[in-house]
Amino acid sequence: MNYKIEGAIRRSRKNFIIFAILWIIIAIVFVPSVTNSIHAAGINGKFDVVAFVETFGASITNPFGALGNIFENGVVGDYMSHLLVATIFFSVFFFIGFVRSAPKNEYTDIEHGSSDWSQHGEQYTILNRNKGIILAQDNYLPVDKRGNVNVLVVGRFRFW
Repeated sequence: MNYKIEGAIRRSRKNFIIFAILWIIIAIVFVPSVTNSIHAAGINGKFDVVAFVETFGASITNPFGALGNIFENGVVGDYMSHLLVATIFFSVFFFIGFVRSAPKNEYTDIEHGSSDWSQHGEQYTILNRNKGIILAQDNYLPVDKRGNVNVLVVGRFRFW
């Protein structure tokens, strides 16, 4: 299970940054505009759709003015609750994408036939780092090794 979390984090590094940037944009531009528009539309006791649309259009073009209006009108609590709802909604979609980016098995994204199967120099108990028959980059089969040193070559060898 640990390889799934590590693989998902490895695949989603760029997405974390994009998530943070989009969340900041939502927190500065969209949520203050919605909060300011809801406050302006409900000022008469009932919700006025026309006032909401007009205020939203003006607020979305001037997000810092909308953020200032929130503090002037004293609706910071509404802003925080709307920001919490938007953050939860946004995080659910990000979490779904994060889970879907998890590798299906332990060997996903590992090149078959490479030396990625070993870690921290484990292959050098069998192989040599410096000389012998070339198997992969920095992996040689030593010719002075006791025992079986047969090598099966799969593929082509071209020269002309």
